[in-house]
Amino acid sequence: MKKHRRGIEMFSMSFLDVISCGFGAVILLLVLSLALEPATVQKITEDLRGLITQRNDARDQHIQESQALSGELAGTVSRISAISKQINTLKRQFEIETARASGAESTILKEKLKADDLKAVQQRLSEEMRRLLSQSGSKPPPNNAVIGGIPVDSEYIIFIVDTSGSMQSLAWPLVVRKVEEVLSIYPAVKGIQVMNDMGRYMLETYKDRWIPDSSARRKAIVDRIKTWKSFSNSSPVEGVVAAIRKFYRADRRISLYIFGDDFTGSNMDDVIEEVARINAKDTHGKPRVRVHAFGFPVLFLDDRARKNLTRFAHLMRLLAENNAGSFVGLNSLK
Repeated sequence: MKKHRRGIEMFSMSFLDVISCGFGAVILLLVLSLALEPATVQKITEDLRGLITQRNDARDQHIQESQALSGELAGTVSRISAISKQINTLKRQFEIETARASGAESTILKEKLKADDLKAVQQRLSEEMRRLLSQSGSKPPPNNAVIGGIPVDSEYIIFIVDTSGSMQSLAWPLVVRKVEEVLSIYPAVKGIQVMNDMGRYMLETYKDRWIPDSSARRKAIVDRIKTWKSFSNSSPVEGVVAAIRKFYRADRRISLYIFGDDFTGSNMDDVIEEVARINAKDTHGKPRVRVHAFGFPVLFLDDRARKNLTRFAHLMRLLAENNAGSFVGLNSLK
């Protein structure tokens, strides 16, 4: 029996099924892709917004930091300007002080030259006096010169001034003048001090130390005495004792000048003994400090107080005699 083969069909049902499935898969992928697209876009958008926010925050922070640095820079510039002004001011002050110092050194040098000239003149005069005295057969004066009965061989001067009401109201211009006269007989000393009869210092800035000698300081001392007010008990013993205890040294030649008008103490002998004890004599029989005194006749105007004036004069005469000094009793307040 003769068999007949069937012809092969290009588009069979199986082929169509495969093609249909392929198209379906493609369509399904397209559908899924379109369904997820909004979420993707939203995520990308959110990521971009976050990045923009971060960038903006970073920019704001940089702006703030820049402003802070600008403020610090402005403050630094201001401080530098102020310091520069201070430096310029200090430079000007330094130049002024340098000029003053140069002037002071020049003045000191001139004063020294004057002092040397005066010393040379004094030496020549002394030699001439000795020569003339030797020719006349007279003895030359001793080394310890005396002016108005007061030895002026001391290197240090201390004034003990009675600052009581009677002295202040009636004798003060004369006190000032006598201080000037005493200073004038000492061309130059190593130190000066001014205390009242209670031992209180006139110039507290120089308490317990010497006031250096100079023409300017002498003028300042005299000017201060003119307006000096201080409590006083009209008894010089406290001031004398305080001055000797504080300023005595074995290598110092000191003269103490007492200015007063009366003595209100109970016993003069106690004062003399106390001064003798504190102002002991050395091996050569000389006291440590010369004690001079000026008596002002204030109480002559009051008959009731003349007794104290007499006691003061008697006490000062004994103190001066016992301590290698001199007593000068003034007979007028003019």
